[in-house]
Amino acid sequence: MALLANVLVAVVALLHAWFLVLEMFLWTKPLGLKTFRNSLEHAQASATLAANQGLYNGFLVAGLVWGLLIAPAEQAFAVKTFFLCCVVTAGLFGAFTVSKRIFFVQALPAILGLGLLLAGR
Repeated sequence: MALLANVLVAVVALLHAWFLVLEMFLWTKPLGLKTFRNSLEHAQASATLAANQGLYNGFLVAGLVWGLLIAPAEQAFAVKTFFLCCVVTAGLFGAFTVSKRIFFVQALPAILGLGLLLAGR
């Protein structure tokens, strides 16, 4: 169970690393425009905000990776739990305020990872 939980934590970290790239570097590029359903004008006007959001995703990645790498197990559990809860909170907020699909892309993988983490304890 612990291995599966760690795999899902790693998947959530990889997703957020990709979100960082999309928001910081591809926001005004065709892939970013398509992904976020933005016009070029809107993307250009909001690029600084998107980059800031991408940076926060980077902090989530750093925390999740930290949780995967540290020992002892109790500290690793606490760090992974905290950062998965942050991801769930952000995903739920995004789902309610921006798009319901954020729940499935961001919150649900973190909820599953958190569930496996707690079940393996």
